[in-house]
Amino acid sequence: MLKVESYIEEKAKVVHSELKRYMENLQGVPQPLKESMTYSLLAGGKRLRPILVLASAEAVGGKEENALPFACAVEMIHTYSLIHDDLPAMDDDDFRRGNPTNHKVYGEAMAILAGDALLTKAFGIMTEGLKEVNLPYEIGLDLLRECSIRVGAEGMVGGQVKDILAEGQGVSLETLQDIHRSKTGDLITFSIRLGAVVGGAKESELHSLTGYAERLGLAFQIQDDILDVIGDQNKIGKPVGSDEGKNKSTYPALLGLEASKEWVQTLVKEAKDLVVSLDEVQSDRLLMIADYLTVRDK
Repeated sequence: MLKVESYIEEKAKVVHSELKRYMENLQGVPQPLKESMTYSLLAGGKRLRPILVLASAEAVGGKEENALPFACAVEMIHTYSLIHDDLPAMDDDDFRRGNPTNHKVYGEAMAILAGDALLTKAFGIMTEGLKEVNLPYEIGLDLLRECSIRVGAEGMVGGQVKDILAEGQGVSLETLQDIHRSKTGDLITFSIRLGAVVGGAKESELHSLTGYAERLGLAFQIQDDILDVIGDQNKIGKPVGSDEGKNKSTYPALLGLEASKEWVQTLVKEAKDLVVSLDEVQSDRLLMIADYLTVRDK
């Protein structure tokens, strides 16, 4: 795993440096808002979603510098969702990535506004990026539209609502999959599709990479549920057992721990098979990332 961990660490540094530059270059923003945005955006984390943007772009022959703005935009969207998820009105978490959550440091109002600002900025960065890479007008509009769907009411936000409504309800496996397909999977799928399109993927390649992404997103969520049971709080950056404490349905609770682990392995194998089948795609990094999900401990 040393090779993939080195790749992830290297790309995370690239993304972090660019995110820092974006924050430093913000003009005319009230200082408390800028500080609140920066606090959560630069707090670290796996940076999995932006790394997937870069890896999928590179896999189809695209350049990292062209994909980097889109990677940063995706991380801004992800960070906004975490800030809002942690609020007392939702998950009511005190720690994120090993640090006090945004609202604990800056207050609830500023945390809400910081999330709003990051989401809005992300769309601006993507628009600028589309102009820079000179994608056809129609393709650029399609990407922006897809983003609005996958992170909005039909996708990530809707998934969070489904999750809230399901608390304490003892949902079925089918319902749990539907929740996480929206809440977690849609942004992961969009990250890979975004990188692939920006990198110049053919339609057949995009189709297979989408299947890879969908399986990867589900595997990622199941592994998150597993880590909530057996993980190390110092590594995952938040209290272990928080899902059970909030009476949330999880894959280990529905299937058992060992069956959940086996499902992760199955999903990862299916994801890898889809990528390997693509003749002209440089799949090594996508394969490594898939394998990493099966053994990650944070």
